[in-house]
Amino acid sequence: MNNDHISNQIRRLRFDHGEMTQQELADKAGVTRQTIIAIEAGKYAPSLPLAFRIARAFHTSVEHVFQYPDGEVPSDASKPAP
Repeated sequence: MNNDHISNQIRRLRFDHGEMTQQELADKAGVTRQTIIAIEAGKYAPSLPLAFRIARAFHTSVEHVFQYPDGEVPSDASKPAP
């Protein structure tokens, strides 16, 4: 099981962007509002393409939206690519 925890700034960014609703972000990212709710709450880690679409909705980088805690490396980062 993957226990990686990715934190995010989605709630803050939504409010910094004119109090964007979860539905507005979902529409921009091409997902459901329930997906945005789960990501924002930290219950779901988005795919890489979805992370980029969310970042683009805020006109910022993926790293500005999503973070690993300092010093933490994803559990699969040390595995060689297929």
